[in-house]
Amino acid sequence: MDRSLRLRRTVASLAVLVAASASAAGPDGRFITQSGNLEVEVAPCGNALCGTVTKVIADKSMSHPGEEMRPADGRPALGLRILSDFTPDGTATPASTWRGQIYNRENGKTYDCIMSVNDAGNLTLRAYVLLPLFGKTQVWQRVAQEPSSGAR
Repeated sequence: MDRSLRLRRTVASLAVLVAASASAAGPDGRFITQSGNLEVEVAPCGNALCGTVTKVIADKSMSHPGEEMRPADGRPALGLRILSDFTPDGTATPASTWRGQIYNRENGKTYDCIMSVNDAGNLTLRAYVLLPLFGKTQVWQRVAQEPSSGAR
């Protein structure tokens, strides 16, 4: 692929990301994971979207309810990027689905993932191995925006 075509595609991807970020229904913002353990902020990182842990609510297993978290590596959860390289899938404008990777702390593996925003504004993440038909879906709840300090 020639350099100018790559540049045009990158600019188009960035424009879609900016439009998605400006939209109330976009995937940017803070979310609580389905298990209620982590708060994750989804925001632009380069020409993609990423999700970084901003708060540890409970150190419980995301896969096995009621059990303690047993991470595969010793990295702390706070500040850990668990969503990476999400770019629009290119089937709609503005983007309605994004493809990237999700990191599973419990087994230390990264999986391909499809991300979308449901009608309630919550994040739907479908991680899969090889084919999207074989995967697990999680719904992360959007965190309500706190009023700005200047609001009365």
